Amino acid sequence: MNATQTQTNDFKEIITGRRSIRKYDPTVKISKEEMTQILTEATLAPSSVNMQPWRFLVIESDEAKATLAPLARFNGVQVETSAAMIAIFGDLNNFDYAEEIYGTAVERGLMPAEVKENQLTRLSAHFATLPREVNKDTVLIDGALVAMQLMLVARAHGYDTNPIGGYEKDQIAEAFGMEKDRYVPVMLLSIGKAVDAGYPSVRLPIDKIAEWK
Repeated sequence: MNATQTQTNDFKEIITGRRSIRKYDPTVKISKEEMTQILTEATLAPSSVNMQPWRFLVIESDEAKATLAPLARFNGVQVETSAAMIAIFGDLNNFDYAEEIYGTAVERGLMPAEVKENQLTRLSAHFATLPREVNKDTVLIDGALVAMQLMLVARAHGYDTNPIGGYEKDQIAEAFGMEKDRYVPVMLLSIGKAVDAGYPSVRLPIDKIAEWK
């Protein structure tokens, strides 16, 4: 087997071997350096006009987990045993970072300066009149994209995850000192070293969910 085939098989195993893990080895921690690398790789996910609206809250200390526990009371095992719980939010003020994002692209030679200026002029007018609900829908989609990428990146680093939607979304931002009207909860994600293999689940066959025209 050549190197390309090995890489292909490794990537396939990352995808097909993913399980939603609810119980982790509580002795396994993830260093800030490795978590930073995991999050950095996750943010290579696509986003609308590259505004990267995702924001991560890494909940790993005993104190922070105690704050989270009553807000995720149906997922107590994950909160208690995971190396961390990652709360993913969408930032409704994401266009505040447009100059930094596009300016850095120019500095790195990835975008001509005139393209940057034209894009920012056009996007500034767009975001100035963008309805809140449309903006919210967009950041939720982008947040879901980065969440899925984060789960696969975690697998590549040897960890497992569990995406969680059942938590007190109306309380989590304020509980951690974040602006409730700015940061939209996308999901919680537990991450750590699984203590078991988890359970496979059934997927509908493609002929029931896809059409060719």
